[in-house]
Amino acid sequence: MIPKDYLQLWKLIPKKRKIQYIFILILVILSAFAEIFSLGAIVPFLGVLISPEKVFLIEEFRIIWDFFQIYSAKDIIFPVTLMFITAAILAGITRISLLYFGTRLSYATGSDISIEIYRKTLLQPYSVHVARNSSEVITGVSIKANAIVGSVLQPILVITSSSIIILTIILGVIIVDPQITFYSFGIFGILYYAIAQIVKRRLFENGKIVAKSHSTLQKALQEGLGSIRDVLLDGNQEFYVNIYKKSDTLYRKAIGNNLFLSASPRYVIETIGIGLLALFAYNLSLKSESLLLVIPLLGALAMGAQRILPVLQQLYASWASLKNGKGMLEDVLSLLNAKLDMDSNPVQIQKTEELKFEKLLQLKNVNFKYGSNLPYVLNNFSIDILQGSRVGIIGKTGSGKSTLIDIIMGLLLPSSGQMMVDGKIINQSNLRKWQSLIAHVPQTIYLADSTISENIAFGVPNQEVDFERVKTAAKKAQISSYIESLKEGYNSFVGERGIRLSGGQKQRIGIARALYKNASIIVFDEATSALDNETERAVMDSIDNLGTDLTIIMIAHRTSTLQKCNQIIDFNQTSTLNKNI
Repeated sequence: MIPKDYLQLWKLIPKKRKIQYIFILILVILSAFAEIFSLGAIVPFLGVLISPEKVFLIEEFRIIWDFFQIYSAKDIIFPVTLMFITAAILAGITRISLLYFGTRLSYATGSDISIEIYRKTLLQPYSVHVARNSSEVITGVSIKANAIVGSVLQPILVITSSSIIILTIILGVIIVDPQITFYSFGIFGILYYAIAQIVKRRLFENGKIVAKSHSTLQKALQEGLGSIRDVLLDGNQEFYVNIYKKSDTLYRKAIGNNLFLSASPRYVIETIGIGLLALFAYNLSLKSESLLLVIPLLGALAMGAQRILPVLQQLYASWASLKNGKGMLEDVLSLLNAKLDMDSNPVQIQKTEELKFEKLLQLKNVNFKYGSNLPYVLNNFSIDILQGSRVGIIGKTGSGKSTLIDIIMGLLLPSSGQMMVDGKIINQSNLRKWQSLIAHVPQTIYLADSTISENIAFGVPNQEVDFERVKTAAKKAQISSYIESLKEGYNSFVGERGIRLSGGQKQRIGIARALYKNASIIVFDEATSALDNETERAVMDSIDNLGTDLTIIMIAHRTSTLQKCNQIIDFNQTSTLNKNI
């Protein structure tokens, strides 16, 4: 019976990969027959070297000698030697081919899994991202999906191929001597089975530690390096080092233990195997009148043992890897099996009737809470926002400012109530079209370590960037003169997280990015709160000059930031103030 987790993984693998795995299975069968061919060739080869006359007299080989027109014992040596070399070469080629194609397929499948986890993660609704720790997702995409290759996909391939090869070799050696084959390989199998029963629980427990430690280590790195200023200022480096040390020590210990448990049986079995071979040789020498007649049989058994023992070890080590990787497989499957609501998370803008914001945005009796057992953040909230207006939102932390913005941007859906644009209700069928009309400028602008042009046209492939739109957006955001003063102009690199730019310049690039989108609404989420007064005034001048064709909604802590707004939503007073400006 195949475990449920592995069946789930197989169902999630693309059809193209499944066909490739069938090809690998055919290659495994060919490899097994090549092993039998090379093993079968050892008996006539050693027999010819020792006593060619006796081999020539074997009736079963008579058809071969007649086909090649070989009529003397001396003429047999070269073709038999050539047959043995050919068999060995074929076995080597099939094994190398199996290793090459199997490894490539495993890593290609690992890539498919990693990409699918990332895709499904990005398609999750905003509420899921808010509730989830990003370190878990990053670990799942970049580490656990890769680890699945070595701890699940490749071991399954090895177990499949090893089982077929072992069975084929045993069948081949049985022809030589059934009794010795039964006793020798039976003992090897029993020993590996006994070891597996002893260590399987420890392997699984260590695997769970490894899976859990991956996420903890990623989290420790993110927290320590993400707040490096505070860490250096407070001098609490050892605090973060100790968090990392605790997880890393458990992680390395678990990996080391599992590597030992996976590799150590080989040396025990090899030692016993040599002793058994010596006993069988002694037993055969007592039964046979001539030692020369025993040598081909011993050669076949020795070669069979030489081939089968490493394969048995591979089989056991792969089984151990599966036990070790079970915890990571469970985590990866949970990410792969994440439910997607394709209505509320569409990738493409739906082909429904056109949606434009030309007159009025309305929220009618909107209620929202983050959980069934939590209080309402917005309670029976209503507001009308005219196209082209400037709307300011102010209030203390936790009052509902960001929740309101998230609902307006369609990131959160109201628990009850409606949002309407020019009389059309915004729902799952037109949500993406509504979001395409909105641009967002956060407090902290994320800048990629690329050119200014690429950061303004953020998320647009280079070959599709409209450079004239980039320049126009930069000019409206009042950052064009600075960019054009640079040696490389719009092709200047901003550095990691925009380290080469000032706070005000980052915000203006954020505004230019929003303008490049040709949105109807721009939302400023405390976009100037981290700036000094002079820089804030300069950025606000850029915002004020954007024109009345744009509707601007901004959250701010300082009332001075909202002086030029003609509508203010004050969450401190839970009221809306309309100003005739």
